[in-house]
Amino acid sequence: MPWYGLTLLSAFCLATADALTKRYLSDYRAGQLTLVRFGVTGLLLSPLLMLQPWPAPAPPFWGWVAMLLPLETLAMWLYMKAIRDCPLSLTLPYLAFTPVFNVVTGYMLLGETVTLPGFAGIALVVCGAWILNLDARHDGKGPALLAPFRAIVRERGSRLMLGVAALYSLTSVMGKGALQYVTPGFFGPFYFVLLGAAATLLFASRDVRTWRVLGRHPWAHLLVGLFMGAMVLAHFYAIAHVAVAYMIAVKRTSLLFGMFYGAWLFGETGLRRNLAAGALMIAGVYLIAG
Repeated sequence: MPWYGLTLLSAFCLATADALTKRYLSDYRAGQLTLVRFGVTGLLLSPLLMLQPWPAPAPPFWGWVAMLLPLETLAMWLYMKAIRDCPLSLTLPYLAFTPVFNVVTGYMLLGETVTLPGFAGIALVVCGAWILNLDARHDGKGPALLAPFRAIVRERGSRLMLGVAALYSLTSVMGKGALQYVTPGFFGPFYFVLLGAAATLLFASRDVRTWRVLGRHPWAHLLVGLFMGAMVLAHFYAIAHVAVAYMIAVKRTSLLFGMFYGAWLFGETGLRRNLAAGALMIAGVYLIAG
């Protein structure tokens, strides 16, 4: 399967995990949600890790991993805090900034460059994601197109998610840096087993209430973990074969999948505007993949 097919699969699985989290786990604290997203996923991926030979990567691999773990954990905690405490229309669209940041971080850390058509494709994906919830953010205090910028100053959730986008622009590039030394089939499970262990130490080792929460919705936890696991494998197989900025731009079509989940599961409106935004995102994906 080409890298963009794997990336679209990763985007779909991420959007599905987000929808399941919002529908069934919205009463959890941010740390508890982080534990579910990392801990359950790592547990489900652990058999894949155990059933394959372990490589002996060079020392730089461990440097990448050591930098990744705290940044990834912080990003997920902020992500869960933002979508739990603030309206999705004021948070999720800011993830579209990740591929823009990736143009810089990919060049600085890995020397990756973006072609003019590729950059145009990234811009279309970002614009489409921006439009998805533009009306919901219009506060009546100026042009609608500037409302997202005002929201960054006014809304805590917007600031949190913009920080998440910046962190993900680092972790996505660092993850590809680690992939220089191991295969995607090893690194995906290995990385999430480590993330699960880190989340357990941070959020569950000193609070017995977290363990009690994990018994509330076991099937929801399992489904979230399954879709996150599929997302992880598709993500790392795709990103190993293309510039990070391209892959992350295509992956941000998860916002488009999220739009359909919003209309289907949560009765969200604005489908016509959202379809127009989705058309821009698909055009951007075409430019990037072409």
